[in-house]
Amino acid sequence: MQTPGLPFLPWWRPPTTGAPSKALVAGLIAGLAGAFLAVPNNGIGWFLAGLAGVGGVLFYAGRPTVERALWLAGALAFLAMGFLRAAEWVFPLSLMASMLCGSIAMAGGKTVKGLVFGAVGVGLGGLRSIPWVAKGFRRRGPVGIRPFISVGVALVLLLVFGSLLAGADKAFNDFLEGLVPDLDIGVYVQKTFYGVVAALGALGACYLVAAPPQMDEDAEGKPGTLRLKDYGLPVGVLVLLFTGFVGTQLAVLFGGEAYVMKTAGVTFAEYARSGFWQLLWVTILTLGVIAGVARFAVKKTKQEQLWLRVLLGSLAVLTLVIVASALSRMWFYQQAYGWTVLRLLVASCEVWLAVVYLMVIASGISLRANWLPKAIVGTGAAFFLAVVAMNPERVVADYNVSRFEATQKIDTYYLSQLSEDAVPALVRLPAYERSCALRWMKNRTVEQDWREWNLARHNARKSLESVAVTEVTCEGAYSGER
Repeated sequence: MQTPGLPFLPWWRPPTTGAPSKALVAGLIAGLAGAFLAVPNNGIGWFLAGLAGVGGVLFYAGRPTVERALWLAGALAFLAMGFLRAAEWVFPLSLMASMLCGSIAMAGGKTVKGLVFGAVGVGLGGLRSIPWVAKGFRRRGPVGIRPFISVGVALVLLLVFGSLLAGADKAFNDFLEGLVPDLDIGVYVQKTFYGVVAALGALGACYLVAAPPQMDEDAEGKPGTLRLKDYGLPVGVLVLLFTGFVGTQLAVLFGGEAYVMKTAGVTFAEYARSGFWQLLWVTILTLGVIAGVARFAVKKTKQEQLWLRVLLGSLAVLTLVIVASALSRMWFYQQAYGWTVLRLLVASCEVWLAVVYLMVIASGISLRANWLPKAIVGTGAAFFLAVVAMNPERVVADYNVSRFEATQKIDTYYLSQLSEDAVPALVRLPAYERSCALRWMKNRTVEQDWREWNLARHNARKSLESVAVTEVTCEGAYSGER
């Protein structure tokens, strides 16, 4: 008889047997890799640890489906940003995105409910795997524990004889110290934490393979409760409001700067800056309105379906024009002041939202959106990966250096806050501006051992070898009032 699931997760029942040896080996591989390869700074060690963890899980789970393989590849690609990019803000976001992709790969999910569970499924599976692992050990008895005892004995022998041989020869001692850096209590605690989290993650993934959740996501949802008389007026008012706004935007796009200065009394750059963020929020909130109405609207008759298509389709199309307006404002704004990383990221987010609205329109034609939630998450992960892969700080630095060559205007204070990702572009600047933008790089040392090796930092050092960075008195930033 199958063991009942948790009261709040009745559709996720635990396995009837204990963890098999392959699952235990997967947890051991991931735990050791996490303990010895993961480091506080971003570097190649994180990618290698993730590679070992994914390999251990696939050793247990077997050949993955195409969909699972794509999500796992995305998880590893995000971890690779740890040694491809140096920007401090990139790695934590990439690490969270990697965990999200890895969890969805193993837990699955199609609907909003399924994807919410999928995002945390590996973490929950790691906690639920503890009794599963204990049960596996109990059923095996001494024979099943022998491989793990062998690993423990091997580590003890390595420690004892390694210490004796290191004391007998200084050259061998220096060699070992290069492989195993000095550790204090804090480092031991840190490595233990990384190892335990990695092991639980791998065991949680194996647990999901052994006990996949049965959420029955293909079943039809509950019948809608909103009738046309309930949502028709609110959505219709929004459609009329958006139509009026879109009309003014067409006048701005065709009238240009002269029209803006005449009607609004501000410069084009000020006009762009004042409206972009409001339009971004309009785009996001409208998506929530469309999702809510589509989910709860009654659509039994052809007339109800037609009105739903017309109202929500009009709202989505008009919002696409608003997205275009927001992007045009950002374009005019950066022409006046140049790109920053934040502006580039937000503009990329707007492009992704445009893709989302196109998918919403496509799903509205058939009034079937079973594929839409996962498509939104998948395209969001793909867009973020593409933005990070294109090296946003390098793109921003390249653009601003080229703009300086044309206009002699540059914000070296802002550029000095960028990471090593931007160095290959900043070395193109003249001596004074280069020294102001790169003064923070002088005598900068981040990497302590090979696990912290980072390609962007390596390239930055190579780029600086042929140029001089001197101590200069730099003027204040002109970006403070933007």
